[in-house]
Amino acid sequence: MFNDDELLPLSGLQHLLFCERQCALIHVERLWVENLFTAEGRIMHERVHDPGRRSSKTIRTEYGVPLRSFELGLTGQADVVEFHRPLGSGTWQPYPVEYKRGKAKNENWDRVQLCAQALCLEEMLKTEVPSGALFYGKTRRRVDVHFDTKLRASTECAAQRYHALVQSGKTPRPSFKPRCEHCSFLDICLPKTMYRKESVKDYLTKALDEL
Repeated sequence: MFNDDELLPLSGLQHLLFCERQCALIHVERLWVENLFTAEGRIMHERVHDPGRRSSKTIRTEYGVPLRSFELGLTGQADVVEFHRPLGSGTWQPYPVEYKRGKAKNENWDRVQLCAQALCLEEMLKTEVPSGALFYGKTRRRVDVHFDTKLRASTECAAQRYHALVQSGKTPRPSFKPRCEHCSFLDICLPKTMYRKESVKDYLTKALDEL
């Protein structure tokens, strides 16, 4: 169990899964760089996070819901939490909805972040949250996500890795990948320049031989 001072931003889970170096630059070195993609995502979240609610007999919608989990050591805010109550039932079922600017990914990044929100809700409300949804701005469609045992385990593992990285206080060396081209930290991280497969000694030896 973590205490209040040890809670980390829930959004860092996606940073970690996208790139551990990016995660460390943000959550260890406290850097932030914005580009077109991050700006579009920020604006979308700001619009959704305006506190408010909409209600009907079967669905109550809450916006900008504060979240925290002392088991995972995370804190943050849900874009939307819908509370569903089937007709004839007296129980409201939480259903988190996370908004993303792009389109659905093959990687698990978005699903892990959403699952972490569900685990926070379960801990806070003492109830089960079996599923939620990801809304993608590019396709304007929802993707339903079931929080099965495998996804929950992946989320818990990611939270442990996230805390270990931040507690280490160390930023991993860069490793260039195609997705680096779209990262807002490209000019700071310099993955093409700083990433070397050969050691400094080998590099200097090679340079001297060429001379």
